[in-house]
Amino acid sequence: MKRTDLRNVAIIAHVDHGKTTLVDAMLKQSGVFRANENVPICVMDSNDLERERGITILAKNTAVFYHDIKINIVDTPGHADFGGEVERVLNMVDGVLLLVDAFEGPMPQTKYVLRKALEQKLKPIVVINKIDRQDQRAEEVVDEVLDLFIELGATEEQLDFPVVYATARAGIAKLNMSDESDSLEPLFATLVQEIPMPEGEENAPLQIMVTTVDHDEYVGRIGIGRVVRGTVKAGQTVSVLHRDAESKQKINLLYVYDGLKRTEVPTATIGDIIAITGLDDFTIGDTLADTENPETLPTINIDEPTLSMMFMVNNSPFAGKEGQYVTSRHLRDRLMKEKEANVSLRIRETDSPDTFEVCGRGELHLAVLIETMRREGYEFSVGKPQVIYKEIKGKKCEPLEFLTVDVPAEFMGAVMDQLGTLRAEMVNMVELSGYLRLEFVVPARSLIGFRSQFLTNTKGNGIMHHVFHGYAPYKGDIPGRTRGALVAFEAGETCAYGIFNIQDRGVMFIVPGQKVYAGMIVGENTREQDMDINPCKRKQMTNTRSSSADEALRLITPRIMSLEQCLEHINDDELVEVTPKNLRLRKATLDRVQRGRDRKKATNSANSDS
Repeated sequence: MKRTDLRNVAIIAHVDHGKTTLVDAMLKQSGVFRANENVPICVMDSNDLERERGITILAKNTAVFYHDIKINIVDTPGHADFGGEVERVLNMVDGVLLLVDAFEGPMPQTKYVLRKALEQKLKPIVVINKIDRQDQRAEEVVDEVLDLFIELGATEEQLDFPVVYATARAGIAKLNMSDESDSLEPLFATLVQEIPMPEGEENAPLQIMVTTVDHDEYVGRIGIGRVVRGTVKAGQTVSVLHRDAESKQKINLLYVYDGLKRTEVPTATIGDIIAITGLDDFTIGDTLADTENPETLPTINIDEPTLSMMFMVNNSPFAGKEGQYVTSRHLRDRLMKEKEANVSLRIRETDSPDTFEVCGRGELHLAVLIETMRREGYEFSVGKPQVIYKEIKGKKCEPLEFLTVDVPAEFMGAVMDQLGTLRAEMVNMVELSGYLRLEFVVPARSLIGFRSQFLTNTKGNGIMHHVFHGYAPYKGDIPGRTRGALVAFEAGETCAYGIFNIQDRGVMFIVPGQKVYAGMIVGENTREQDMDINPCKRKQMTNTRSSSADEALRLITPRIMSLEQCLEHINDDELVEVTPKNLRLRKATLDRVQRGRDRKKATNSANSDS
């Protein structure tokens, strides 16, 4: 049986190429919103973090109608760190809209998501977006996309992809650059014509693949997936097949997507993307099957994490003062809950009950988790990100990243010098209008802390993107941070006088009136070694005529770092203290006498090894 009234499609692209903007336009032109309704920009980015960062983090479902045909649309993330979201939702669709910027062309994430789509034999439609740019080169980009398809081993059928030219912001699509258009009608028509209809046996035993787990405070856990075979009804008892385990549970309510809403329905059949309530014991990748004839669907294969980080209970002198959830039980429960919905995340318990190893796809992937937890009221500390090594054929191997940087020609030398010390290998160089595009294969550990230095070297004009490339033999030592830390050796409240007297020592991270504790990092030293300082030192008033003399003190603007910058900055012996109100850098060992002993022991050990 073929469903002529239904199409399932995912929109995939590199970050900031216009996926969510295109979905906005499709929703508006399909009549989802009232004529006088105030619709926010990027309406699908409903998460606060997504709106602040301007990126899609979670894959989301919506549905529009074109004439009498329902089109289920999945909006996917564009950043490589959230590739796990892309991999699992591609199991729900029969085709993809591949969006490519008319100037930038195929970028690293374009290659990554396209490979996943081609591996699953999905039908592609290429949309060249932003054709209204003055520097657009749409025809060249089509050729580049074709080369990419060939490079990824696309079939002859996949190589014969239709091309649609669009300006998502204006809601315009056309089949040829010279055509006149004032709507997305050509895109809708191409989508209905080219995307395969869902096929399956309506009366066969039920099979549903769970690809997303959601939660609602009123109805509890919600399983989202596609009906692969058979028909499902509200109130029906199904077998939940989880690896080797099986349990029988009853479905309470059944929903399908209609615009931005979920609509309750009594039944759903092959091809429908549905949301189910009433089930408790299930997770992503499970199969919901007929109780009489339970059959498991193939599991979802997700690429392994490449980066790990230690999450631990906060043990600083300020512990418990700002967070609502501070114990190891709170931390463990929250991480295990995240693991259920975040399929590319791995949680490992360590020998210490207060420390957990969290493995993810990249720095941004873990940073978003940390930021989400602190906004929920959690307080904890995290260590320096570490790459995950593998042993392949008896050799120690490390993850590599495919790095693409766009820089003005004048900064090319500085960037190449910097990447040379990080053991990067250049594989390609392309000249664009006013920019050079440099492509490298670089060890993943080299990119920890690279972004800030890269922006400094290019005076803010550089653009960088990277995506997982594969594993290769260990490439040797790579130089880390070349400057030490300025560490407070006394607890108290900072003052202008204390900061003024030490600001020549390096870059400060603090402002007057800020509470600090012994062992807290308050700045970056100009030299390689750490230095203990006292930013709380106050001026003795016995030898001065007026206390207003302090008004003449001029403080240099401190460096206030974001969460990602903090994670990039710290060394192996340092931590980031994360609370709902503050981010603090600190030494793992707060006592400066003990730190001195540890340094001496490490130096003696290094000398004896040499």
